[in-house]
Amino acid sequence: MYAVFEVSGFQYRGEEGEVLKIALRPDAEGEKLDIDKVLLVKTGDSSIVGTPFIEGARVETEVLKHGKGDKVEIYKYRRRTKYRRRQGHRQDYTEVRIRKIVTP
Repeated sequence: MYAVFEVSGFQYRGEEGEVLKIALRPDAEGEKLDIDKVLLVKTGDSSIVGTPFIEGARVETEVLKHGKGDKVEIYKYRRRTKYRRRQGHRQDYTEVRIRKIVTP
């Protein structure tokens, strides 16, 4: 069984027991987080698709930790002009474990 859900404007796909890195949330570590914006739930052969969300469905998660992702390097270059720009970025994330997917 897996679900597609929305958190902070981003869509994620997850199964029960799976650990995901989602966009940074203000929730404290160890806190439980219920996500009610579920777009799709797939169980075996059947699937439930929302319009846009499934009413009564939710994903129960637990916040594990907050952190920063791997560094992404941005490098701009224009030939023959001595133009080079280098910049780095590390995206903040919240790591959550999916405890249970509740269907209506």
